[in-house]
Amino acid sequence: MNILIIEDEARIARRIERLLRAILRDAITALHHCDSLGAGQVFIQQHPIDLLFLDLNLNGEDGCEVLEAVVAESFHTIIISAYRDQALRAFEYGVLDFVPKPFSEERLAQACQRVRERKGASRAMRYLAIRKKGRRVLVPVEEVLYIQGAGVYTELHLKDGTTAIHNKTLEQLQQLLPEHYERIHKSYLASMHEAREIVIEPGSKYSLRLQNEVCIPIGRTRYKDLKVKWFT
Repeated sequence: MNILIIEDEARIARRIERLLRAILRDAITALHHCDSLGAGQVFIQQHPIDLLFLDLNLNGEDGCEVLEAVVAESFHTIIISAYRDQALRAFEYGVLDFVPKPFSEERLAQACQRVRERKGASRAMRYLAIRKKGRRVLVPVEEVLYIQGAGVYTELHLKDGTTAIHNKTLEQLQQLLPEHYERIHKSYLASMHEAREIVIEPGSKYSLRLQNEVCIPIGRTRYKDLKVKWFT
């Protein structure tokens, strides 16, 4: 696991690094530290990372600028900050956890465990970022009808009939999206707010019909749970 810490206080950065090495041990491939917003952004552009630990106040600069820039990236982000009032805003950009300062080793270990278990602390994510005509565009999550896995990427199918590529995998998005985005198939997440009915097809095949009449497959092993949870 390649980890980046963006923290302007050297003492706190050293403590985070020491604790992470004790918590994650051999799971760490490389661990880097940047002490400014600009240096962190450059590092992210030039190096692949798996996990980002980010402070929200970096010598007066707003760390949420980083969140806006990396919301589409494939890695997870954990905030470590004294600014508890910024937690909701951070979760809107899809962070995996918010660890308030001052923090204990146990709380940091809990955040790391969420990465291992792929369990998000919140489902308050409100935006997904896509590339459109060379620009980064934030799409409200509620505009997404369903998401199809495409290897290390995902394909977003939007209410306006367009599609867009996102850099996070289906598994990563499943951790972050609101609870009504249900994993209905190994290759599909669907907004159950847009679900109309389950269609039973010959040969014990199932599909989910959405309000716009589009049908997407339901995995056989997921059919019963899906029916009980959403259609009873």
